[in-house]
Amino acid sequence: MAIEFLKTGRSEKQRSEDDSRVRTVVENTLEDIERRGDAAVRDLSRKFDNYDPASFRLSSADIEAAVQKVSARDMEDIRFAQAQIRRFAEAQRASITDIEVETLPGVILGHRNIPVQSVGCYVPGGKFPMVASAHMSVLTASVAGVPRIVASAPPRDGSPHPAIVAAMHLGGAHEIYCLGGIQAVGAMALGTESIDPVHMLVGPGNAFVAEAKRQLFGRVGIDLFAGPTETMIIADRTVDAELCATDLLGQAEHGYDSPAVLITNDRELALRTMAEIDRILDILPTADTAGVSWRDYGQVIVCGGYGEMLEVANDLAFEHVQVMTDRDQWFLDNLTCYGALFLGPRTNVSNGDKVIGTNHTLPTRRASRYTGGLWVGKFLKTHSYQKIMTDAAAADVGAVCSRLCILEGFVGHAEQANVRIRRYGGRNIPYGAAAE
Repeated sequence: MAIEFLKTGRSEKQRSEDDSRVRTVVENTLEDIERRGDAAVRDLSRKFDNYDPASFRLSSADIEAAVQKVSARDMEDIRFAQAQIRRFAEAQRASITDIEVETLPGVILGHRNIPVQSVGCYVPGGKFPMVASAHMSVLTASVAGVPRIVASAPPRDGSPHPAIVAAMHLGGAHEIYCLGGIQAVGAMALGTESIDPVHMLVGPGNAFVAEAKRQLFGRVGIDLFAGPTETMIIADRTVDAELCATDLLGQAEHGYDSPAVLITNDRELALRTMAEIDRILDILPTADTAGVSWRDYGQVIVCGGYGEMLEVANDLAFEHVQVMTDRDQWFLDNLTCYGALFLGPRTNVSNGDKVIGTNHTLPTRRASRYTGGLWVGKFLKTHSYQKIMTDAAAADVGAVCSRLCILEGFVGHAEQANVRIRRYGGRNIPYGAAAE
């Protein structure tokens, strides 16, 4: 059976045109921030957030005031979520070890895992206050041992969002700013008169934030390209249309450009799911967002069998992949390109987004072909070192090194080895010659 597309979204050409417009806006904005610093950041904050405080950095009193506005139940839930995320991040950190090995007598090689020294954590908060993103970035950086953690989120109704500030503070942020969008990531990466630049940017965001991170990469490190949310459901006749439709729309509500796709080998399930989506959109409070995403970016793909479903899923390489079939373990064993997997009908993407403990900052736009999501290891740099402890090792390794350098024409390189051979091996090698 040929693959059948019952529904498609915007064409690649249309998406490319959208990307081009975003690139231009971001490039001009970052140039302005680099040129005018704090003045540009303030202008952007006034323009996009109608927010113009005396200082964008929150003081200890500001943080305490925000935390006091969070209800006891919300604080309890935030602490619960952070406990799960911390537990998993600590287990991941414990799996990453420094090593040292003697590869030859007298030759010691090793590596150390060193935390990135400063990180800027962006927490989206425009349309929806993404409290959970503070856990995922700030808390995970803290577990990794990052010594300077800067966190920033946009204002909400003219002031810092209390729950986001509380999550940043409890997660271990050292500096908290109330800034959103391009001006936030630009200021943290480039630095201004009042904000010292960071070494790395992390966190999800809209298309403009994702593009800003892409353009800033190289000047700073980034976690990954975490743009608009993507969700994929791989389902067969073991589940029903209500479950599929609910889970597709539950992620499509993130934004107007959040792709959602159903891959199935059951055409009837596909048709029922499309009808169920129409029904839910009539009653969903966020239908004004989810409906646009589904209209413009939703897809329904009917495949001839499980092998085709696997092939399409790996090719699309989506951020969230929810598997609800009679062979979930088979998909776990064979899927290779995804941000995070959610296995079985009891599992849902919202758990991963908010509370279960895995990180929700994940690769989008097919980046899962070459990277996984944010985790404690992203905040660590693995640095190698080497030392030669004996005269014999210096001479023996040096002889091979000398010959390989001459093979490539690097005379100066060879002489670095030869001088050690003369000094520690007692052999006189003419300058520019290979050791025999």
